[in-house]
Amino acid sequence: MITGSNQCTSNFVFTDSKGNIFLGQAAHCASIGDASNTNGCTTPSLPVGTPVRIEGGTAPGFLVYNSWRTMQARKESDENTCRYNDLALVLVNPRDYDKVNPSFPHFGGPTGLATATNSGDKVLNFGASSLLKDLKDLKPRQGVSRGQGAGGWTHTVFTLIPGVPGDSGSGFLDGQGRAFGVLSTLQLLPEPLSNGVSDLFLTLNYANHFGNLGEIALANGTEPFNSALASTDLSGLHGTLTLLEQILDLLNLR
Repeated sequence: MITGSNQCTSNFVFTDSKGNIFLGQAAHCASIGDASNTNGCTTPSLPVGTPVRIEGGTAPGFLVYNSWRTMQARKESDENTCRYNDLALVLVNPRDYDKVNPSFPHFGGPTGLATATNSGDKVLNFGASSLLKDLKDLKPRQGVSRGQGAGGWTHTVFTLIPGVPGDSGSGFLDGQGRAFGVLSTLQLLPEPLSNGVSDLFLTLNYANHFGNLGEIALANGTEPFNSALASTDLSGLHGTLTLLEQILDLLNLR
């Protein structure tokens, strides 16, 4: 997905009662601020109506919802919402509807919408950064959640290969194939090489309340969730991360 000069990865497919099809991406994919500007209530971004080039499509989609623009118009004041409500919706051109499938790449699903992750829960992701164009084996990723913060608005996740620039906006599934998040940030502190993931349940709820689009719903995959592809034992990674956090706390680096 190319929005302005920004390349990001779409996450999930969404629909409405009129039969429209939308692709999700991160709101910050339309940002016209610099990489340090992560507060959606203050950072300028491209307007609704901006064309979005979709890889594989024959016609551009159009940005129809951006949580950052919506929060600014509403004068949102909740700090957690401002920092972690990071969802945009792109309306697909009807001529490309037959090219859209809601199934999550590699793993299948989603099987529904999750409302939370706990520390140690398995997480699954698929990135499409142009930086990894020739490294297809690095696109599907498995990892663990370190739980939620900021009133549930964000999840900290570690994957065996972290998300890199261009993967922003990509989707996350839990170990049951349920959609729970949108890749938002690459974090150096307090959790080195982790990713911050905006909570999909809350960001979608915000869009439905204030986006003036009607009721937008997540589309479940037509391909079944393949638990065998998500069977890597990551308990050792969870233990290693816990030890690392304890060391950082002792060194007062968190």
